[in-house]
Amino acid sequence: MPSLLDPRRRTAIYVLASFAAGALLTVALLRFGPEPLTARPEPIAVTASAPSPASTSSGPAATSSTADASPPADAATDQGSVDMDADAWPTDAPTPEQIFTAQPATLREAIGRLAPRTPGKPNVYAIAFGADGSEDVFRNEAEYVDSLMTTRFGSPRHTLVLENNPASLSIRPLASWTNLEGALDGLSKVMDPREDILLLYVATHGGNDHSLLVDMDPIPLDQLDPDGLADILGKHAFRWKVLVVNACYSGGFVPKLRGAGTLVLTSARSDRTSFGCGADSDITYFGRAWLADGLNATPDFIEAFDKAKVEIAAWEAKDSLEASEPQIDVGAGIGEKLAAWRKAAKIGPVVPFQAAK
Repeated sequence: MPSLLDPRRRTAIYVLASFAAGALLTVALLRFGPEPLTARPEPIAVTASAPSPASTSSGPAATSSTADASPPADAATDQGSVDMDADAWPTDAPTPEQIFTAQPATLREAIGRLAPRTPGKPNVYAIAFGADGSEDVFRNEAEYVDSLMTTRFGSPRHTLVLENNPASLSIRPLASWTNLEGALDGLSKVMDPREDILLLYVATHGGNDHSLLVDMDPIPLDQLDPDGLADILGKHAFRWKVLVVNACYSGGFVPKLRGAGTLVLTSARSDRTSFGCGADSDITYFGRAWLADGLNATPDFIEAFDKAKVEIAAWEAKDSLEASEPQIDVGAGIGEKLAAWRKAAKIGPVVPFQAAK
């Protein structure tokens, strides 16, 4: 005959059984529960210092403002992790939150200052995107694009400069994913997207996973990769585009950005670093060779690239650096469109490179 358990023993058994069931349910949820979804790459934490390939003493000629530096010890070190002390935020600038919340108004004001297109001929409008706030070299190149557009190419107020730099927080829109989308939206209303040419110049650090560093610490900013940039551009109906990515490993952007009506230029092969960045540098190898030397020698973007590629190869060979091998892809029709623009443009005088002030 079965014996009856003491009520206190039955209670203990119930408690243990309930605990075991709860534990099993928790494990099942953790293992098989849904994964969180994200629409954009997560912001990269800016914590550790990573040396980036920088210019060497015999790189861009003696008249260049690039500083002396050593070849990179490790070609895979430019991963977008840059040491920027929180104390580097300027004391006379608005707070990070104020800068962040002011972006819609700052971008609207910049778009509002754009000049209307000149009818009856192809126009060029540019976005210069200097993305890493820890080094002045990227700001220098972004603002130099504006100088070239204004004076060399006779297109004043045809450039939107988006940049991350402590010196321009209150006067320039940030280089960010959201502002790039907004800048393209704004240009689409000023330009004739069927007839005019969009020039996008991006300068920053690149990783060997083909990600681009977008950083203005401590403001959290989404990073850019080939899929992300292609998606942003794909939402806007610009028929004619010149897309320039100046960053290590930037050749990885070519497959996603190429297409009819598009000229793609990158400062390096998909598996190579490029040179000339660094805290002590004023302009990168590619910026010096294509922007400053090439486009001042000829207004032909493709010819300027050919000149730049030879010049960069000579600098790298002289300093025993692994060749960066800048890349080019010329889509159907863009060469003829650029020739039509040059024929109608008022090409101006040479614009010597000067670092931003």
